[in-house]
Amino acid sequence: MSEISIILIEDHDLTRMGLRAALQAHSALKVIGEAANATQGLKLLESAKPDVAVVDIGLPDMDGIELTRKFKRQQAESGQTATKILILTMDHTEDAVLAAFAAGADSYYMKETSISKLTDAIQATHGGNSWIDPAIANVVLRKMRQGIPGDSQSSDKPKTVKIEALASEYEQVLETYPLTQRELEILELIVAGCSNGQIAEKLYITVGTVKTHVRNILNKLCADDRTQAAVRALRSGLVA
Repeated sequence: MSEISIILIEDHDLTRMGLRAALQAHSALKVIGEAANATQGLKLLESAKPDVAVVDIGLPDMDGIELTRKFKRQQAESGQTATKILILTMDHTEDAVLAAFAAGADSYYMKETSISKLTDAIQATHGGNSWIDPAIANVVLRKMRQGIPGDSQSSDKPKTVKIEALASEYEQVLETYPLTQRELEILELIVAGCSNGQIAEKLYITVGTVKTHVRNILNKLCADDRTQAAVRALRSGLVA
């Protein structure tokens, strides 16, 4: 298995050094470049062409969301779409989350989450799966239901958050084995970040019953775990 190449775009030197040291300790990951601001970061993205760029949202010259928007536009124009963007932040406000995904971010990672989870997030992002923390997933889900108002002042800003549909093979599985009403209820609670125990309490069923439903949901969505199931639910609007 080849290493995943990463660049870090983070203005705090100590944070950047800590991230580099932690990621380099993982045999499947390789940090190939660093930048302390967005201007340097855009140049590095163009020259290094990493698999994944970890981008801090609070950069001094241009925030990480605007950097992402500019880079994704460059990718679309050049046809080079291999690099994925993982936003790194402590900001889980609705405006920040939706702006990041509208700009084209592939994943949204909260800084207070453990470094071991960051390596999982990077690998998932590289594999084409969005990493969304449960609290963030709940924000996206709520906004999907409400509908997202467009920004009439700027044609550069997408009017909706892009939620991709399920791949055709997953759609075929769901056509053959559709989710039951109970499974949809449980899927919604999974997206909201509830544990099996919390789901059991909310729906007045046993934890064992919840586990059975969760296993069926993962099978029907062809998902390896709850996070992947939540992402696919969000992309397809299954729980909307």
